[in-house]
Amino acid sequence: MRAFWLIASSVLVLFGADPSWKNKPTPAWTEEDARRILTASPWAKTVRAAIGVPQTEDERREGGNMGQERGVGFDGIDDNRPRTQFPSSVIDIVKPESGVPPPSRFLTLQLRWESALPIRVAELKSHVDSPSLGDGYSLAVYGVPDAHSNGGDPKTLGAPLKKQAVLKREGKQDVRPSSVGIFQREDGLVVVYLFPPSTEIANSDHRIEFDARIGRIAVAQSFNVDEMRFQGKLEL
Repeated sequence: MRAFWLIASSVLVLFGADPSWKNKPTPAWTEEDARRILTASPWAKTVRAAIGVPQTEDERREGGNMGQERGVGFDGIDDNRPRTQFPSSVIDIVKPESGVPPPSRFLTLQLRWESALPIRVAELKSHVDSPSLGDGYSLAVYGVPDAHSNGGDPKTLGAPLKKQAVLKREGKQDVRPSSVGIFQREDGLVVVYLFPPSTEIANSDHRIEFDARIGRIAVAQSFNVDEMRFQGKLEL
């Protein structure tokens, strides 16, 4: 009985305690605090993104194209797997009963709200450069395979992805990004989505969902708005 209560108490402490950084002023944050904020916090999530299989040569030719597609979300992903149909939307991935075969592979990505104050402070503490596109709600996707691009303007490179991303809130109109940028880093590509300030995410939204397609990569992740408060203020 004593052992049982010891274990139960440990579990309550584990799940009930706030992260250490929540109870500290930002100058007192340690490198470990900063790391946790940047990787596992209300503003940063690790995502298991689905990888769709490429079209066959016959399917490409039927659409008036030749050869496989190249670029961000296509390069750096091997094709040694069965060729099944690519889902037409994120809904086909999360609801396989729709009749579309689920993807056969996944990729681990990191999503981070770059415009949120805790993220900006943690990046300064960790000496991490923050990719920026301007004012607004900025959400970055880290870990996209390198497309071996020769550089270029981030907004020009990201323009084809603008129509393939959306921010969803219950009872409100979906929002498309005002711009998308692709930034080259040593550990891969970062795709940054900038949503206009007029989006006005509020406490009453409670939950927001980000859905995007990056080539053959499908990303879907929700965020709990109620948890995204810092120093008494909603931070995104």
